[in-house]
Amino acid sequence: DRIFERFEQADISTSRKFADALAHSARLQQAIAKLVQVEGGAIPFSRFMELALYAPGLGYYSAGASKFGASGDFITAPELGPLFANCIAQAITPVLRAIGGDAEVLELGGGSGAFVVDALSALARVGVSPRRYAILEPSADLRERQQAHAKARLPAEQFTRIEWLERLPDADWRGVLFANEVLDALPTTCFQWREGEVWEQCVTVEDERFVWHSRPADGLVGGAVRHVRKDLGQPEWIEGYQSECLPQLPYWLDAVCGSLAQGLALFIDYGYPRREFYLPERSRGTLSCFYRHRTHDQPFLWPGLQDITASVDFTALAEAGRHAGLDLAGYTSQAAFLLQHGLEHHAAPDAQDAIASHRRALEAKRLILPSEMGERFQVMGLSRGMDCEALFAMGDQCHRL
Repeated sequence: DRIFERFEQADISTSRKFADALAHSARLQQAIAKLVQVEGGAIPFSRFMELALYAPGLGYYSAGASKFGASGDFITAPELGPLFANCIAQAITPVLRAIGGDAEVLELGGGSGAFVVDALSALARVGVSPRRYAILEPSADLRERQQAHAKARLPAEQFTRIEWLERLPDADWRGVLFANEVLDALPTTCFQWREGEVWEQCVTVEDERFVWHSRPADGLVGGAVRHVRKDLGQPEWIEGYQSECLPQLPYWLDAVCGSLAQGLALFIDYGYPRREFYLPERSRGTLSCFYRHRTHDQPFLWPGLQDITASVDFTALAEAGRHAGLDLAGYTSQAAFLLQHGLEHHAAPDAQDAIASHRRALEAKRLILPSEMGERFQVMGLSRGMDCEALFAMGDQCHRL
């Protein structure tokens, strides 16, 4: 209630826009509550998160409100400016060149469309434009925004290379799969450790409100948590220790990368290697919600109006990659990766434009400072059919996994 009051006072509590947003959230809450009733009174939190984010026409990423940038709920690296995309383009240039004229790029979740515009522009400048730049975007609203943004800012020759997909490609392809802040939005499983057993955190309804409900974990969830504990050497978790895991990650990654016949899958997200993710002192997990650039830990507050995320266990991603037949190319911080791939050059001062120079300097700081995105965000490369370890030569941290 206090969070609600603070947001209400800070934003547009008396406006029609805010009232419409609350009505939208109420419709989604009703839809989820009906499902809870149909499912016997409780659903796994992962199912709640899936509906809150992706329910057709109602979920956070399916509805029309602005998500990215100053007018949205959070800012991702591509929205800061072109430096991020310029560095990623420089990093993947050797991969695209080695593959040749058939090389493609597949971006998972196109965000605002800023990345595709800046990346294609950067690749065109060095003469390695991919044959096709595909964007897998399940949200019709976001697809329209991305299309409008790209069409307005790219030359026709570059714009025609972009293809928006509603499902993963069936045919084999070669090139680069890119996913920035995608893994944190996968519906996560929440669990508790109680009396030496694994309990799954579920969602039920009491007095017309969503509340937590625990039940013994099934074989999939219990097996995933026990695998983590075994890998960590049976950590001393306190009674009631809770956290998150993605039991479905190996199957998801296998589906996402199954048709990548040769190339690199590059994932960037906030998270930790397993030994840091499941520290005993991190006993409340990593689940977070974002609304109007504020963070809180109450996922039931405004379904459909706020983002819900959890940090990434990068050790689990490496394991899933091995399960999918991929090689671990490297793992490092975002700061180290961007610095290796030309950040200083791309952010170099312009003697003729002091304002632009200052803007680039601020952008670079947000991308690499430890207090900003530099260390909180991690980069992992998984490859197939080619050696991509050189992309992680500066500051590779695979030993942390």
